[in-house]
Amino acid sequence: MGDAASMKPRVISIVGHSGAGKTSLVEKLIRELCGKNVRVATIKHAHHKVELDTPGKDSRRFKEAGAVMSMLLTRDALQLVADAVEDREPEQLAARFLGEADVVLAEGFSHAAGRKIEVLRRECGQPPRCTIDDGLIAIVTDMDEVYPQIPHFELEDIAGIAQFVLTGPHDN
Repeated sequence: MGDAASMKPRVISIVGHSGAGKTSLVEKLIRELCGKNVRVATIKHAHHKVELDTPGKDSRRFKEAGAVMSMLLTRDALQLVADAVEDREPEQLAARFLGEADVVLAEGFSHAAGRKIEVLRRECGQPPRCTIDDGLIAIVTDMDEVYPQIPHFELEDIAGIAQFVLTGPHDN
């Protein structure tokens, strides 16, 4: 799509109620986009406390000693543990940490600013989490009556959703 030095990644939040299929959609979109040679990064918003590092391990010891960031590099992967900062919006996190990506898929962040695609299934029995004023730009649903003025995608239209992620409305 472009080199990291000249472009910020496109950031889209995939939002919806618990059990709607957000994680499954993100996983399928990653595969589809990577198949198009798009560099994809993800950000997951957890509503509960998650232990990011194990007590006694080196990266935890470095953080406890005062490091603002600790990176673990293995032969095949890299993990970064950083202090939580006030800039917690997906766009801000992507700019700080994920500049090598073409697209950042953020799961959750329904209350954050930015562009959102909501997963909404009739069987979940819930109203939409977001409105168009909240940044909703498309909906993945089996409910034609919800927000008919924005693009709708069927739950398994992964190619169509991926194309929309790449070419749909973006500020950057």
